[in-house]
Amino acid sequence: MSRRPYILSECTWAEVKERKIDLAILPWGACEAHNFHLPYGTDIYEADYITHESARKAYSNEQGFIVLPTIPFGVNTGQMDIFLDMNIYPSTQLTILRDVIEVLSNHGVSKLLVLNSHGGNNFKPLLRELGSEFPEMFLSFCDWFRSLDKSDFFEEEGDHADEMETSIIMHLYPDWVDLSSAGPGEAKNSRIGAIREGWAWAERQWSEVTTDTGVGNPMKANAQKGKNFLNSVTDKISQLIIELCQLDLENKYE
Repeated sequence: MSRRPYILSECTWAEVKERKIDLAILPWGACEAHNFHLPYGTDIYEADYITHESARKAYSNEQGFIVLPTIPFGVNTGQMDIFLDMNIYPSTQLTILRDVIEVLSNHGVSKLLVLNSHGGNNFKPLLRELGSEFPEMFLSFCDWFRSLDKSDFFEEEGDHADEMETSIIMHLYPDWVDLSSAGPGEAKNSRIGAIREGWAWAERQWSEVTTDTGVGNPMKANAQKGKNFLNSVTDKISQLIIELCQLDLENKYE
């Protein structure tokens, strides 16, 4: 495979040291159980593919961006008793982001996009705080899994190892998915009405909510659905990358 000039880990110093790069993209995943039929690294593999494919679609010599290596661990405080679900705290994420942003700022990279691949990660308060520390930086994030209406592609609702995620991994790594081993993905709802309605929040305790760690029935998943969805997602995120590259930081609003 040829090295890609927009992936930092594949570049040499000679190739990047004279380039003008305005935007860095930081994929961020998690390592956690995904029902009985998907790998622990599902969020990581999704982050890698979606970021790299979106970057491929957006890349040209006029677009000054670079993709940083994916952060593999996310916030899993509600899953501390699920065997080998890896957790880092929001305060740890804040420290990692601060260090990354300091490097970018010191090297004249003025924009950061965090591409989030895990529902437990919440970057808004972190970027608010870091924006005050680094006012010269334009800090942004996106949740790729919120970028489209899932019901246009999938029949079953869910948000973890569901029809959507299963279809994605069936497309990317078909040999890794055995639907015959999957649990039903049945999940209990909160007894608090406001939480069910979405205007109040409390963290889900995963082992009390679901018996197989899945939330959503995966049985209607197939690789073609995953392919179609990923194509549309990466089209949309590639446009975000282009717009961020073209954004004039002296004239951000219309």
